Amino acid sequence: MKSESQDKVDVAAARRKGSFWKELPVLVVLALLLALVVKTFVLQAFYIPSESMENTLLTNDRVLVNKLVYHTRDVERGDVVVFSGTDSWDESVPSEEPANPIAAFFRWVGTAFGVVPGEKDYIKRVIGVGGDTVKCCDAKGRVTVNGTALDESSYLYPGNVPSQTYFAAKVPQGRLWVMGDHRQVSLDSREHTSDPGGGTIPVDQVIGRAFLIVWPFSRATTLSIPETFAQPAAALAGAAPAMAGLAGALPLVWLRRRWLARR
Repeated sequence: MKSESQDKVDVAAARRKGSFWKELPVLVVLALLLALVVKTFVLQAFYIPSESMENTLLTNDRVLVNKLVYHTRDVERGDVVVFSGTDSWDESVPSEEPANPIAAFFRWVGTAFGVVPGEKDYIKRVIGVGGDTVKCCDAKGRVTVNGTALDESSYLYPGNVPSQTYFAAKVPQGRLWVMGDHRQVSLDSREHTSDPGGGTIPVDQVIGRAFLIVWPFSRATTLSIPETFAQPAAALAGAAPAMAGLAGALPLVWLRRRWLARR
């Protein structure tokens, strides 16, 4: 026969157990709301569904995407970016949103945690930014940016040439020219020249910068900008407004000095 104190302990344990099950739905909702906030504004995991970025990224890899970085700096050449192709790249096979709200919810959860790929999201490397002239190929078969050849050996898929097709594109301001590292299979800016933007994609469609492979653990590594994009000549387009301002200011300085000398 149980004592009175033992009965009290059993009652307290039952209450705690009941309290846990009552609080569980609240905890689940809070966890989902937190995941939504993080996914929307900070970080998001993305699933790699294709071979277009091999060997930098392999099929079924998961990467973390920084969604804040482009609030503090511009997109740079060499960045690996995730972007939406909506209203920019026509889809070869139109995707359909799940009609069932429960299926739509689970698809959202899967996309948020990088378990399933986004239907209209792409991941590519930025080759040219607004104002750049991107061409292929020069006499040695290389891609050039503003006349400067890129050494793509550190990220180009082994055995691939920089491009099997010739192209020349002037990237409009506010847009980007992007290409996959596995050039032979990548459907990138080269394959979308007949789409709106001539193959380029709007900067405001960029979701964020892929900066870390998180799965599988054996491939965990950071995604840095290759050194070839640090060449000064390749950055001429970005410096053009400053150079133009300097060129316009020099005559004014010269005239001012002449005027002061006459006085």
